[in-house]
Amino acid sequence: MRIAVACDHAGFTLKDEVIAVIQSFGNDVLDLGTYNQEPVDYPDYAEKAARAILLGQADRGVLICGSGVGACIAANKIKGIYACVCHDTYSAHQGVEHDNMNVLCLGGRIIGVEPAKEIVAAFIKAKFSQEERHKRRFSKIQAIENSEKNHYSK
Repeated sequence: MRIAVACDHAGFTLKDEVIAVIQSFGNDVLDLGTYNQEPVDYPDYAEKAARAILLGQADRGVLICGSGVGACIAANKIKGIYACVCHDTYSAHQGVEHDNMNVLCLGGRIIGVEPAKEIVAAFIKAKFSQEERHKRRFSKIQAIENSEKNHYSK
């Protein structure tokens, strides 16, 4: 599996640890930056990782910003990306197994290195369950995503 990893300046210090965990499971990493602690805008990096997944350059992604929230919001604006902030192992694996999550978001200013490693490992090892109820629910998510009905105006 190939995992796109991207972060802003607030996630930079955690990025190398995340990459090491991904590689320890025999996966390839597509490092999309940032490459130092100079301030950058997290939406730019969230978009890079999301586009890499949609273009087939990566199977999944890990985004790291200060809280994980901004990168998560930005990534989820792109059709076909299912991102979530997970700061525990259960959510990280269950999000993949039940909800077909393809992007894990972490808060570099929120979570420590060791919990982050365990969370990334849980995300990497997880597979979508293919149980009928999970496939049905995911299809409903996709229907909402594809629906014109979700474009409400006042």
